[in-house]
Parts: sequence; C-alpha cells; structure tokens
Amino acid sequence: MVNRPLLVVDGDSFAHRAYHALPKSIRRRGDKAGGAIVGFANLLLRLYAHEEPRAVLVGWDTLDAPTYRHRALEGYQSGRIFDEELLDQLQILPQFVAACGFAYAKAPGYEADDFLAAAVAYEERRGGTAVVASGDRDAFQLASGATVIIQPVRAGEMRRIGPAEVRERYGVEPGQVPDFIAIRGDPSDRIPGVKGIGAKGAASLLRRYGSLEAALAQGKFVAEAEKLRLYRSIATMDASAPLPSLEDQTPAWGEAAALARDWGLNRLADRLAELGQPTSRAGTDRG
Repeated sequence: MVNRPLLVVDGDSFAHRAYHALPKSIRRRGDKAGGAIVGFANLLLRLYAHEEPRAVLVGWDTLDAPTYRHRALEGYQSGRIFDEELLDQLQILPQFVAACGFAYAKAPGYEADDFLAAAVAYEERRGGTAVVASGDRDAFQLASGATVIIQPVRAGEMRRIGPAEVRERYGVEPGQVPDFIAIRGDPSDRIPGVKGIGAKGAASLLRRYGSLEAALAQGKFVAEAEKLRLYRSIATMDASAPLPSLEDQTPAWGEAAALARDWGLNRLADRLAELGQPTSRAGTDRG
C-alpha cells in the first residue's frame, strides 16, 4: 500500500485497560501475572491487522520518574495507586513490543502522551498519515487532516476521531483542546481549571475568544491568568520528546512468539507463531 499510516499507541492506557478487563488467573512463568500482557498483545495485533501500518510506535510512561508537570503542579496525577502485578507487567511490555519488530519510546521526564505527539509531528512533517490509539481524550489535540485518533468505546469497539468529531464532542477545534482542558479542568490528572466553569462554558469561551490567551488579553480570569497558563502547558503534549527510528518495519512474529513462550504464555505464543507462518495473511486481513 502507498502511504500506509504510522500507528502510534499509548501503551500505558491500553495495558491498564487490559489488566482490569482480563482475569487475574492468566499467569506467566513463575506464577507471575500475565493478563495485561495478553490483553495488550491482543489489542496490538488487532490494530496492526486493521490499520496495516508502515511502522508502529508504542509510547510508555516512566512511572518512577517525575515529569516537569509533576514539578510544576503540586498534586498532578496524585492519588494514583497501581497494583504491583500491573507494575511488573508494565516493566516488561516494552520488551514484547521490541520483540514484535516495533519501536517503543520511554524516557524519564516524559509521558506516553508526549511520544504520541512527537511521532505525529514527525509523520506529518514527512507528508505521511498517522493513526493514534489512546483511551485518553487529551489525544484529541492531535487530530488533523492527516491524523486520526482511535479510542475504545466498549469491549472490542473503537471509535475514529477526526477534527469533526472533536468539534462534535467538545465544541472546540483540536488545537484548542489544551486551552479547553485548562479552563474546564481535568479531574483524572488533578488539573483544577476555573471554578464553576464546565465543558460547555469552556467551549463557549473559546468559540468567542479563539484561545485562552486571547480571553486573558480581554480581561477574563485576571486573578487566575498565570495558573491557567500553567494548566494549559501541562495539558499540552510535548512534541519535542525523543523518538527512536521510525523507518518502515517488518513484524518479527516468530521472535515475539519465542518470547511469549519463554514467559509461559503459550496461547499467545501459538497465535504469534501462526502469524509468522509464510501462509499467514498478517497485516492484510481486515476482518
């Protein structure tokens, strides 16, 4: 296919979903948890088959290192407690991604979101298209004529989000999403926003003024201006995050199968081994 997309995946988002969705009885060698690995792998294979990408990048958080967001805003993402069995799987999932022949990005000081933004910027600069898989609505800021967001809405179903869908959902343009979050706030990240202003109010202000900065210039939120600029900065994905090579890739299903078998995840290993067979239609079956 000409101009196949770059597939960019928020690894933490989908690993968390898999961990909570699949039975804890799924174990790998040494009686260690394996559900998040299996669930994430199933999603990655499904996305690869459906999107037929030229390359895949999976972005990961570095949970034991704070980002500038944590240093800038006290309480940012506070209260999040992760099970040890989930943390254990998050540590080794990048190894699985690499075994598949795909790229991953993980570095202290950056969130998975930042790698998504950097990858989209890279692909759009080279004249390509991108598909961003994330369960986080912050990713809506990346939607454009060349980039679509795919987001889980229920088990096994994904919704495709472009600029029109962002306008329908939030009432703002994709580029206004960080301003929208700054004004409305984001409870999941502990971004306070403006007290008493919800989603409709934030969207109305941005339609009227065009941007948070323009609203501030017109005398809105005078006492909160610097805090709102900080919130916008925190909500903005950092497209300068470092990336690995994103040249075209060929999946290494056999290597991934060997790793899964070494972990004792034999059903996953069998599926990967089948994809690696010469007669397999991996990457072409869109069913």
